[in-house]
Amino acid sequence: MKLYYNPLDRACKSLTGAIEREKELTLNIRIENGGEDFFSADSCFLVLSADGGAPVRFAMKKEGNRFTITLKFHQTGLYFYYFSVAEKQFSCGKLRAGEFRECVQSWQITVYDEQFQTPDWLKGGIMYQIFPDRFRKAGEYPIAPHKVLRQDWGGMPHFQPNEFGKVLNNDFFGGNLNGIREKLDYLQSLNVSVIYLNPIFEAYSNHRYDTGDYMKIDGLLGTEEEFDALIAEAKERGIRIILDGVFNHTGDDSRYFNKYGRYREELGAHQSPDSPYSDWYRFYDFPDSYESWWGIDTLPAVDESSQSYQNFIFGENGVLKHWLRHGIGGYRLDVADELPDFFLRKLRKSVKEECADAVIIGEVWEDASNKIAYSTRRKYLQGHELDSVMNYPLKDAIIGYIHSGNTEPLRETVAMLIDHYPKQVLDGLMNILGTHDTPRILTVFGGKICSDKNEMAVTRLITDEKRSAKEKVKMAALLQYTLPGVPCIYYGDENAMEGYIDPFCRQCFDWQNPDRDLNEFYRKLGDLRQNVLNDVLKDGEYNEVFADRSCLVFERKSQSGAVYVYVNNSHNEYSIAFCGKYCEMLNGETFENELKLKANSFGILTKII
Repeated sequence: MKLYYNPLDRACKSLTGAIEREKELTLNIRIENGGEDFFSADSCFLVLSADGGAPVRFAMKKEGNRFTITLKFHQTGLYFYYFSVAEKQFSCGKLRAGEFRECVQSWQITVYDEQFQTPDWLKGGIMYQIFPDRFRKAGEYPIAPHKVLRQDWGGMPHFQPNEFGKVLNNDFFGGNLNGIREKLDYLQSLNVSVIYLNPIFEAYSNHRYDTGDYMKIDGLLGTEEEFDALIAEAKERGIRIILDGVFNHTGDDSRYFNKYGRYREELGAHQSPDSPYSDWYRFYDFPDSYESWWGIDTLPAVDESSQSYQNFIFGENGVLKHWLRHGIGGYRLDVADELPDFFLRKLRKSVKEECADAVIIGEVWEDASNKIAYSTRRKYLQGHELDSVMNYPLKDAIIGYIHSGNTEPLRETVAMLIDHYPKQVLDGLMNILGTHDTPRILTVFGGKICSDKNEMAVTRLITDEKRSAKEKVKMAALLQYTLPGVPCIYYGDENAMEGYIDPFCRQCFDWQNPDRDLNEFYRKLGDLRQNVLNDVLKDGEYNEVFADRSCLVFERKSQSGAVYVYVNNSHNEYSIAFCGKYCEMLNGETFENELKLKANSFGILTKII
């Protein structure tokens, strides 16, 4: 006699994934014949604990060939559970399925507020991330004397430290808002529906995460009127713009801190305790010893509990509402882990008051449902803070699968996301393969290891290496586009850009030498996702059809139909038997009753009616 339980099976857990508060939930353990006889299955207990609380045992009712219990949760939060049968612990094992384990690994139930909704327009779309200084230059703009304007578009960004050991990040190539406007047709050809811009506010550095003025577009990018024109023209193409919100720290060279006195009209916190911004920052020894982000003194940390800072960000005429009134689609929040829960709750309230349909996406690198940051369990996805997060767990899992050929970690990650996240979050996850903080995906799959930045600056893939890496990018992109969530292209990945860590992953887009093969592949994926399979990929359920060590076949299914995706990352061939006639959507080939999966192949299948 053996037991079967898997929370991804609705016969076992009546509601898949996170659940609404006050919603009834039924858990069923099926009793099956066969296997080792561990016990006489006469009784079973659910062992449940609220996050941080003591475990409580609940007797389950035996009905025929199952144990069952129905629950209702009155508080949002995390709950952890396993089962006790004949004093043996039956808990979470591979792919969430129950196993008898000496060391208990609990399942998780995420309970969220019943009013929690996320923007529907994001789901089913395609995002495109732009590092503004390096995407496209159109026209010339004046540059401040402490900045360096490069005239060699495509040159190597400065990466060597100065005589004081600091990399200044003050060289600019001149990419700007009008340059993005010029390429909206190009982005539309990729079926992009959302553009995520790295910071665009006035700042000293080319990355602009050292905000100088939250209320001013950086002059090297253009004017407020040109920003409005970008938003309007993007909207005509069905594209929304989201901005990077950097609210944990400012720049030391800002009107608020004003360490160098460049903002002559302002009295900055570094200049005087009488500054109107003095309570925004924490000084250990005024003025030169202060709290900063990760000890980087050019990024003084903000005290989010400051009432005046909160008013500045959240107020009726504050930063959030000001730019929402320009028509942006929402914000991506930099270092969300560094922003306290009370701050995120107030941020959400301010954003949704102004535009209920605006999106809030957090930078979180782990499982965002149960993240612990600074010894505090975070509440990002319980209905009062974020709408979505950057999907780093999936990124790492896809890359791991392409490198190793082992499906299991990828399958585990997908199962975890489905089990832990609210469905409305799952469908809006920002599915990335690379960002401004990580090496380029082509470089990752190229496999060349460098020992330092001097090597990184000169290392490139040769022709055969690049060809092989591109095929791996294609397989990874297929998964990125078809697994739950919203794919996000980091600018230039579709053009086979290379680059190691910052700043090499932030080089200029090469418009003169397009990679037509990879670009066409992304266009094809985008067209299928947006125009052919959108009803299924937008919010369809995920189900495994077949999996072994190297090959995975899964289904995305909704009321409007089903689509089947396969990836065979091995040197073996597989034969899939099925009933009916199917079309492989990437190349248009049709198959009836059987499909041969070639070595190192991938595809998307739909049934021909």
